[in-house]
Amino acid sequence: MQKEFTYLIFYKPYNVLTQFTRERPEHHTLADYIKFDKDIYPVGRLDKDSEGLLLLTNDKRLNQILLEPANKRPKTYLVQVDGDITSEAIKQLQSGVEIALEDKTYHTKPCQAKKLAKPPVLPERNPPVRFRANIPTSWILITLTEGKNRQIRKMCAKVQFPVLRLVRVQLGDLTLGNLLPGKFRKISLEELQTVLLIKPEEWKKKSSDIHKNVKTESKKPTKPSKYKTLPIQKGKRK
Repeated sequence: MQKEFTYLIFYKPYNVLTQFTRERPEHHTLADYIKFDKDIYPVGRLDKDSEGLLLLTNDKRLNQILLEPANKRPKTYLVQVDGDITSEAIKQLQSGVEIALEDKTYHTKPCQAKKLAKPPVLPERNPPVRFRANIPTSWILITLTEGKNRQIRKMCAKVQFPVLRLVRVQLGDLTLGNLLPGKFRKISLEELQTVLLIKPEEWKKKSSDIHKNVKTESKKPTKPSKYKTLPIQKGKRK
């Protein structure tokens, strides 16, 4: 019997971990919003202090296709920064900047970035972003084809405009639509393949690979123990 796959689009709220396990009593997780089978898991992740579009599924093919670096599917974010961002800073973001990744530096790839003329229409964040009357804020739209750890925050800090709010609004051609924070909707496989620009042959290849791996693992021989079994010695105890 073929397994039934589930595909969900979720609007992750601020201060929610991209996992189902609560490591501390005060943590908010996906389990507070999504009540589905235990094998549903997120594809990729969003930081605790980031918001927006998150995909969840029990279909391993989708995870493999979207997370392969060679696929480079664009991800678009609305970003509120501290200060009135300059055209020079925008150019630096577009060209790529040096950011810290663990114990080394990394030059980000060229990306699309532009300053928005007015704030986008978004649901209010809970809690709201701090307001300071003497310091303006501005909004930018950034589209990346990579996803290093806290990349956008590090990029904006590098050009001297720290991030105040970060919302992922699009993955490929997939958008949040009318979803509100904390809500989700199901999406069909056919719609998902279309909006994520997944070619039929790409999907077929992943199906074949997963089937092959399962078959190989089931037939994998058990390695003999390197320890010899000693014969049981019968006799009186001393």
